[in-house]
Amino acid sequence: MTTDDEPTTARSVGSSRSRGLPLWAETLVLLASAVVLALLIKTVLVQAFYIPSVSMEPGLQEDDRILVEKWSGWFGGEPERGDIIVFEDPGGWLIAGEVSEPGNPVSSLMGRIGLLPTGGHLVKRVIGVPGDVIECCDSEGRLTVNGVALDEDAYVLEDKAVRGCRGPMTGNCDWSAGPVPEGTVFVMGDNRGNSADSTVHMCLDGETECVPGDEFVPTDLITGRLWLRVWPFSSFGGVGGTDAFEDVPDRSDDAPEAS
Repeated sequence: MTTDDEPTTARSVGSSRSRGLPLWAETLVLLASAVVLALLIKTVLVQAFYIPSVSMEPGLQEDDRILVEKWSGWFGGEPERGDIIVFEDPGGWLIAGEVSEPGNPVSSLMGRIGLLPTGGHLVKRVIGVPGDVIECCDSEGRLTVNGVALDEDAYVLEDKAVRGCRGPMTGNCDWSAGPVPEGTVFVMGDNRGNSADSTVHMCLDGETECVPGDEFVPTDLITGRLWLRVWPFSSFGGVGGTDAFEDVPDRSDDAPEAS
């Protein structure tokens, strides 16, 4: 028997567990909710990746951890020149070191639901969008897009082994690509001497063992646009944009009209 002055807090708290879920069930519900939330965020908002190679130096270093945002693609948004994007392998672009995934089953599962960074994708900079013609190079070794030379000093790696131009992965400084077809982009790494990008997949004069058009990345393979670098902590933050393309006209005069 209790009096009106006796505290009832302990009795109320102790009895609440019997009226609700047991502890193990509550734990399962919380874990399931966390997984669903993580999957939702990965699918709709952001996804974590690691940088698998040196192809985007100096801005992004090998093994950096980044977050890619997906909201810029909502409602038909398209990538823009200068964007750093993450995309699925169009076919034969990835090399062995860039496709490795966590060997630990737990890490692999966490990567799949978006709780750990994953690989198996490529990270490159958009150089050309539909209608663009990219040429290498002018008398100063600069890439041109639709006839306008690009000042890429702010983001391209200065490599003493790369001389003459900003597009040496083909082995020469005399090539052109485009017009870029609708629904695709032309991409390059910032480390122009060590980036298996669109330039590597072009059909150059005299080549026969290549497929025309393989240099262009379909936009439906694009996962998202670089948003934040989250590791190492010393470099945490957004990666600034570039004004290198601000004077480039919308489409090359040689490009067919968009359908």
